[in-house]
Amino acid sequence: MTKVLVLNGPNLGRLGSREPEIYGTLDYAGLQSALLKTASELGLDADVRQTNSEAELISWLHEAVDTGSSVVLNPAAFTHYSYATRDAAALVTKAGLKLVEVHISNPHAREEFRHNSVIAGVASGVIAGFGVDSYLLALRVIAS
Repeated sequence: MTKVLVLNGPNLGRLGSREPEIYGTLDYAGLQSALLKTASELGLDADVRQTNSEAELISWLHEAVDTGSSVVLNPAAFTHYSYATRDAAALVTKAGLKLVEVHISNPHAREEFRHNSVIAGVASGVIAGFGVDSYLLALRVIAS
């Protein structure tokens, strides 16, 4: 069974209550449930995590390399400025593993500072703007 880490950055633990007009009304527990169900249906062994800590997120990316796990990554605000997260994400793809950057909203349809992703250039691909389905599509990519 293919192992996949689904890693979520800052503030994603507040889904359902944080700007529901942008991020929807599904809470984080609902996201976890949907991800685990879809992963199981696709024959993936998923581990879904969320942190507000850049250091912890980087450690999880290192863990992905060490365990041979593909990654679905929503770096949240770290997307736009965290070169440390970018460097750790690059280790994943350089190890021959898939890393799909996901976003619930479409960053390009939002404030200008959100238009740039420092992660995208080292990711296997980017899926954004489809709500929670962005994650589910990413799991399908990992499974293929």
